[in-house]
Amino acid sequence: MPRKQEDSWSKIGAWSFIVGLAIAVVAGIFYPTATPMAGNVFVLGILGILVGILNIGDKEIMMFLLGALTFLVASSSLSVVFSIIPALGPVLPSILNNIVLFVGPGAAVVALKALYDVSQKG
Repeated sequence: MPRKQEDSWSKIGAWSFIVGLAIAVVAGIFYPTATPMAGNVFVLGILGILVGILNIGDKEIMMFLLGALTFLVASSSLSVVFSIIPALGPVLPSILNNIVLFVGPGAAVVALKALYDVSQKG
């Protein structure tokens, strides 16, 4: 792929990450519910997949998967810890839940890529 086209795709991937985090935070603040809205789930999922496809190269696979796995596991307990703070109430757990909806699909795509790469090596 020509260098200019690679730069375009990496910019799209970078903006997908920023927009995904922003949507997760804004939706968590303005719609702090235990069950996320279907539109948010769809948008965050698609952006997460874009990030996984466009941003994560061969060198970043392990770091991304480790970070994603750690966040996905830790966010549930962190959500419980912050839910007892009255000022944050349901807002922070909702934000964390939205970030999980964003990171999870990207992690799944990258994990599939890693499994495919491993299976090709023998």
